[in-house]
Amino acid sequence: MRILALLLLFLPVAAQADDHAQSVETIVNEHILPGFERFDSAATNLADTAADHCEPESEDLRAAWNEAFDAWLRISHLRFGPTETGDRGFALAFWPDTRGVTPKTLAKLIADGDPIAESPESYAEVSVAARGFYALEFLIYDPAISSAGDPVYHCTLIQTVTADIAEMARDMADEWNTVWAEQMLSPSADGLWHTDEEAARELFKALTTGLEFTADTRLGRPLGTFDRPRPARAEARRSGRSLRNVQQSLAALEDLALGFSLTDETLRASLESVFARSQKLAANLDDPVFAGVDQPQSRLRVEILQQSIGDIRDVVSQGVGPSLGIAAGFNSMDGD
Repeated sequence: MRILALLLLFLPVAAQADDHAQSVETIVNEHILPGFERFDSAATNLADTAADHCEPESEDLRAAWNEAFDAWLRISHLRFGPTETGDRGFALAFWPDTRGVTPKTLAKLIADGDPIAESPESYAEVSVAARGFYALEFLIYDPAISSAGDPVYHCTLIQTVTADIAEMARDMADEWNTVWAEQMLSPSADGLWHTDEEAARELFKALTTGLEFTADTRLGRPLGTFDRPRPARAEARRSGRSLRNVQQSLAALEDLALGFSLTDETLRASLESVFARSQKLAANLDDPVFAGVDQPQSRLRVEILQQSIGDIRDVVSQGVGPSLGIAAGFNSMDGD
């Protein structure tokens, strides 16, 4: 009877360990690896397009930039491993830029005609503020920066920034395929993760951090306060895709979250419901850059969207966290 009691006690733990392993395998093979491959492909297309169409107003260039930005947002929450190496995450997405460093750095490069822009290898040494998607947004959408300086130099700068993005995308995809996926799928005593639970916790942190960033920064910054809204602080407002970034991020985070609900239909249904509500609210906003946050009715709709992401966080915290030994209320961005 004592042996039977011990077996019965062990069974839930063993089943939970199997669930963690299954979740990690699904997320790596169906979310992470395809996501980095898509980003690699889109970034390569962006660089190839810029090689032929480097004019800031080029519709081909802008379309390729938007496609690559979408692909980045589908993996941008995975801020560990290859994304963390060499500060690639910051180099690809230096935002929020609270001191306006990006336009200042770009303006100086253009004014000086700095030859560092002549090769992606050299440009990798430039401040992260002048690299990646937000720097490129200034170069092709900002009225002042996009028209500044010698057009030939400006063209070279655009081509170099896009080539730099493509190189980082290629390196990240390669490193996931050759090193990181195996490390995450096969935890060991001398590996990066010692157990399947540790690997699952890493992915859970990516999920919660992504939700927090979307609610508190992508929406919170333009919302500001009721007395002092800050619409000019909206992400990617020059290109008109502030809301689109929220929608893309939510789609990616839902895909990641569902990987934790493989054996729990109730949790899966709850996740699908709260994500669908947020996406519906976003689709009905009709305010692509959150310009209406200074008007009470429009502001309320953005606040309701932000609160709906809070509901997603609650479902994730209560439905996924406990199985990983993470208490409700865990905040991955402040270390609680």
